[in-house]
Amino acid sequence: MDNERKSDDVVVEPYDQPTGGWGSVGSLARISAAEGLGSASVWASLYRQNKPGGFACVSCSWAKPADPHRFEFCENGAKATIWEQTAHRTDRDFFARHRVSELRNWTDHALEKEGRLTHPMRYDSTLDQYVPVSWEAAFAEIGRELQALDPTSVVFYASGRAALETTYMYQLFARVYGSQNLPDSSNMCHESTSVGLPLSIGSPVGTVVLEDFEKADLIFFFGHNTGTNAPRLLHPLQEARKRGVPVIVFNPLRERGLIRFKNPQSPAEMLSPGDGTKMSSDYFQIRCGGDMAAMAGIAKALFALEEAGEPGDGTPVDRAFIAEHGHSFEAFEAAVRAYDWAEIEARSGLSREELSDVARQYARAERVIANYGMGLTQHRHGVGNVRMLANLLLMRGQIGKPGAGISPIRGHSNVQGQRTVGMTEKPELAPLDSFAKMYGFEPPREKGLDTIGTCKGVLDGSVKAFIGLGGNFSRAAPETDLLEAAWTGLRLHVQIATKLNRNHLLPGAVTFLLPCLGRIERDTQASGDQTVSIEDSTACIHASFGMRPPASPNLLSEPAIVAGMAKATVPGRSSIDWDGWVADYGRIRDEIAKAYPKDFHDFNARFTQAGGFHRDIEACRREWKTDSGKANFYVPDTLDVNPDIDVDGPGLFRLMTVRSNDQFNTTVYGLDDRLRGVSGSRTVILMNKADMARLGLQDQDMVSVETHADDGVDRRVDGFRVHAFDVPEGDVAGYYPELNSLIPLWHHAQDSHVPAAKSVPVRIAPSAMATG
Repeated sequence: MDNERKSDDVVVEPYDQPTGGWGSVGSLARISAAEGLGSASVWASLYRQNKPGGFACVSCSWAKPADPHRFEFCENGAKATIWEQTAHRTDRDFFARHRVSELRNWTDHALEKEGRLTHPMRYDSTLDQYVPVSWEAAFAEIGRELQALDPTSVVFYASGRAALETTYMYQLFARVYGSQNLPDSSNMCHESTSVGLPLSIGSPVGTVVLEDFEKADLIFFFGHNTGTNAPRLLHPLQEARKRGVPVIVFNPLRERGLIRFKNPQSPAEMLSPGDGTKMSSDYFQIRCGGDMAAMAGIAKALFALEEAGEPGDGTPVDRAFIAEHGHSFEAFEAAVRAYDWAEIEARSGLSREELSDVARQYARAERVIANYGMGLTQHRHGVGNVRMLANLLLMRGQIGKPGAGISPIRGHSNVQGQRTVGMTEKPELAPLDSFAKMYGFEPPREKGLDTIGTCKGVLDGSVKAFIGLGGNFSRAAPETDLLEAAWTGLRLHVQIATKLNRNHLLPGAVTFLLPCLGRIERDTQASGDQTVSIEDSTACIHASFGMRPPASPNLLSEPAIVAGMAKATVPGRSSIDWDGWVADYGRIRDEIAKAYPKDFHDFNARFTQAGGFHRDIEACRREWKTDSGKANFYVPDTLDVNPDIDVDGPGLFRLMTVRSNDQFNTTVYGLDDRLRGVSGSRTVILMNKADMARLGLQDQDMVSVETHADDGVDRRVDGFRVHAFDVPEGDVAGYYPELNSLIPLWHHAQDSHVPAAKSVPVRIAPSAMATG
């Protein structure tokens, strides 16, 4: 099945090498060899990754520069390309050898390591196996099943991989059919951004573009493991550090990417004996969930600096900007002044002196960028975290000018773009009137199901069908054990995918596995080779050109699969020319331009230019599309972002789920987390040494982890090894998605419904299993 190391081979030891460097090169060489690829083939692909005329990385969504580096990819992006380009195949013979019930015992890593899917398959319950099916038969049966169901009981989910063209077709198919249930992977990560930023600045996305990093003179990071989740950002960050720009980091774990970096693009740097660039000027190990309090402390210190009026302290508060552009600032100022320093220190885990020093550095800076990740968004008050960071920038007029702004670092490539072209369960975010006029159908107008609503619907039986455009939904979602147990109650389960994953092994009454082309592969249709487009996390739109031969002649493109289902399900119910769109993706882009003229005018003419084109984000020029017409200051009602977590008892902790550097989302490339010094296993709990001593635990002891919640559900994992790690007392960390079963479905961000995966209340105790 898989050559995974035994549990007694697990090693955890300090890793003191920089991010990048020879460790990164060696890791890529090992994975390339394991996937059966020659170095010439691999490098031919990687050389064109994230470049004009090349393909957009299928991993993270970080910006693609107009003037790229010689190798414009990171370790994780290269792994994603190697993983998709693999020589291994999950073909008909594989499915003939294995029952689905057997495959459910395999790990995530083992399933995907079998390689690319090659044929459309249908689940046969009498054999407990997937068996081949023709495309025509698959589409026909999917159409019949959908026609027999209430559209409001059907979910159309999309992960971040699908291009803008596919996503536009997919959401139209769902709406023509009559379903507004359009959750996507942003529901699980940055929905707190999509809800919070419009309330504050009138934009659901950030205001920073790549060029701003060249002008910034101070850079913040809150809750983001840049070295693992967006390593190409380390290039402009390293350049800023070499200019002497302060980089101030707030994160519970000391992540190597924001400590030291050795740039593999630089032969001189790689061959030098040093350990690379020091990437942060200040690194604060904040308590898990302490960001709101820390930001409040910085704001409070800024007001104190303003009152003191000391020479050299810059402009702690930009009153002129606030007078012209701000709303509700007086209430915010009163609340901040009333906060008690003792509470700020206790909740943040940082001292008044530390936060005051940060405020002093901030006040002296002219152009400031604030980057953040899921360390802010995945809390009960994740929306409040996002809005508080916007407050901190707005206090000093640091939004809407070059070299400054707010920068949410999105995860999956094009997850932001999918929302841009209508992939949303919220009717107010889609141009439904335009769709109705353009295509002659009446779209549903009610609010649909998001991720949490979909999970509830699967659990209570109201969701009857699930169509997945990529992703590994059941594994990525919270409440995994309950969700998987209920999944087989679905009438219809359809997955469009490149590789096998655990969600595919949860068959409903009727289940199809439809293999598609990958983004790296040549997509030839009636009008010739096709190009697709994606949006990066800086709201720039780029072209992506497939170059590799398809993994199998039996694969269809994602647009062709969507069109095949639509033609079988909703024939004659709209004026959409499904076949014409598949024949020429340029026609789809013309339609997107008609539906979204402000952002996508002249789409076909602009999207192939180097660096892409930037969407029209009004907040970048200080136009605030809010109810007040100004930038709104948020007044938090609490500094406790997780008010219903009580971890004051013995053995109780706050669990944060994290990803390894051998992983992207639920895709696990290997069992090593080099940058944290963990190798050989993912069933580990990283814990403060003092906390271990209080519980009488030794390194490598096995523990059980149980969710601390009084709701009648037993959520527990057992047989995890505890390891001493540099994490704040009271906090513990472990890997996603292995620990998702500990996250209650109700434990999500208010308003945005993002699972609060960075602050799960858990109890840790010695395991009944023997120690190694």
